Amino acid sequence: MTEQDLSRFLHKVNQLQQLVQSLEDDEQRRQSLAACTNHNQVVALARSWGFEIARRWGEPDSCLCDDNLLEEALPSKGYETERILLEGDHWWLSLINSNDASTPSGEWMSQETFEWVVLLRGSARISCDNPSEEIDLSVGDHWFIPPHRRHRLERTDPEPGTLWLALHWRA
Repeated sequence: MTEQDLSRFLHKVNQLQQLVQSLEDDEQRRQSLAACTNHNQVVALARSWGFEIARRWGEPDSCLCDDNLLEEALPSKGYETERILLEGDHWWLSLINSNDASTPSGEWMSQETFEWVVLLRGSARISCDNPSEEIDLSVGDHWFIPPHRRHRLERTDPEPGTLWLALHWRA
């Protein structure tokens, strides 16, 4: 492990310890965290409380150039990365970078928040439940996802990948 990786690892452990302590001191905060349904929601909620727990110690810096969203580093094949660009009390704007990714077979995503996405690069296919629907998106297409709408990512493009801008908010 490099010194930089060790430092990043120790910082994350410290942030997690502080987060745990804050949960012990605040039951409402604990309930908010318990209501999260996926890792990205946990990371976003923790970030809104001032804790940075997202990046793993061995991950490279996620962006080659902070000023150009289209130069975001591509994740490994079959994966997605998400980086929060801006956030407020009840909303956050994130950049999602997908490389030949899909939701595991038989799994569905459903979230507590509203979400609006627009594709900046590539294409994607999404399946929805109740009502059943197939959605194909390409560059410039956008899609609105209300809370609790079950959906799954069927595919995104391989390299250079699919790049999404996603706005999440709570009512």
